[in-house]
Amino acid sequence: MFAFVFYGNEAVSLLSMVAITINRYTLIAYYDMYSQIYTSTKIWVQLLLIWLVSFGLMVPPLLGVWGQLGLDPSTFSCTILPKDGKSPKKYLFVFGFALPCVVIIVSYSCIYWRVRQSKRKLEGRSKLSGQTAKEKEEDSRLTTLMLTIFLCFLACFLPLMIMNVADDGITYPWLHIIASILAWASSVINPLIYAATNRQYRAAYANLLKFCKNSTGNRRTTWGSRTMANSSNSPHYADKRNHMKDKPANL
Repeated sequence: MFAFVFYGNEAVSLLSMVAITINRYTLIAYYDMYSQIYTSTKIWVQLLLIWLVSFGLMVPPLLGVWGQLGLDPSTFSCTILPKDGKSPKKYLFVFGFALPCVVIIVSYSCIYWRVRQSKRKLEGRSKLSGQTAKEKEEDSRLTTLMLTIFLCFLACFLPLMIMNVADDGITYPWLHIIASILAWASSVINPLIYAATNRQYRAAYANLLKFCKNSTGNRRTTWGSRTMANSSNSPHYADKRNHMKDKPANL
């Protein structure tokens, strides 16, 4: 079941990047039609299709119809294993990884070309308002962020995909283990990318850390106040206080 969830989530991540990349290109190339193309209903349909397709690709090996899911002792990992001499690894590599990557690369190439074309048209003109310029700058930053995320995703998962297809017989198990470690590392990379490339994320992380620090300090203060209150209400403390009252003052 681990392999089903792992590879399914990997496909969800990649197809989500495909959808976001196409969204970015539509926003840049067809700005006037963007609000008509991306309505709330259509976005929800896209999200549903992403999840259905991603985990749908893993249903045949899950049911044992085409390959099977299990533990590979040579790599110490739960993965897709052949069954009756058949394995869907190459099929999944093409349709679940290679094809989405090609779509993303083509989309970013088109985005780069359109941005360059727009800059040339705007050279020597000063009609672009400050608000519009700011919006385009934010769109450009977001596009750069998504491109960085995709490249890091590719660096993490491409070695695993290549090893699963090129070395199906597990001739070099240590390379499979290294590739698996890179794939697992992808789950902690995105927050670091957000912090490194976006000032708003850095500010949000700083506020979160301050909030956690203040919450810890408040809990300690509250605990200390309660301890003192409980001590002052204890019988021993009351007897000691009465004894101090009854003791005559030194003249």
